[in-house]
Amino acid sequence: MNSDIKTLFDSNKGFLQKTDLPDRKSYLYLLKMVETGEVERVKRGLFCFAGTMSNVMIDTDKIVPNGVLCMYSAWFHYKLTTQIPQSYCIAIEKNRKVVLPEYPPINLYYWQQKYYELGIVRQKIEEYTVNIYDLEKSVCDAVKYRTKIGIDVSSEILRNYLKRRDRNISKLIDYAKNMRIEKILKTYLDIQL
Repeated sequence: MNSDIKTLFDSNKGFLQKTDLPDRKSYLYLLKMVETGEVERVKRGLFCFAGTMSNVMIDTDKIVPNGVLCMYSAWFHYKLTTQIPQSYCIAIEKNRKVVLPEYPPINLYYWQQKYYELGIVRQKIEEYTVNIYDLEKSVCDAVKYRTKIGIDVSSEILRNYLKRRDRNISKLIDYAKNMRIEKILKTYLDIQL
């Protein structure tokens, strides 16, 4: 392997964009590495070392710029559910177009701007710093989409949230007001408490 390309991969945590390459010769060499299986093409213009994608977390910023981990991915990260996500759940703004790679499996959630921007935080998960919804926004998502995910799953998430010492009920209620689910959340809280 070309040591310059290896250095570029190392400095970009195993990923490399076509724009990161210094010249056309390096790009042609990279394409040969794809043919030999040393490197995988994630999507157009984005490459990674073979096997990099098998990590539990991916660099979502590179695959879905401005995407935010949500739903099952966030619930699993916060240990609110025992269900292991079958794909990465990533929220993007409604009307935005994104080209997804064949692998890893990603489910996109198209949300209105006011819901999309609410509660985004940057967190280090494994070796990547990614956008993810905070704990309270993730719980509100479970309540908002309770009919799609199932009442039992949303109840489990709320129950596990209420057991946590780091919970912030007033923040949860504020998010619920913004998401127009305050009455529903309060009903759930009355049952759980």
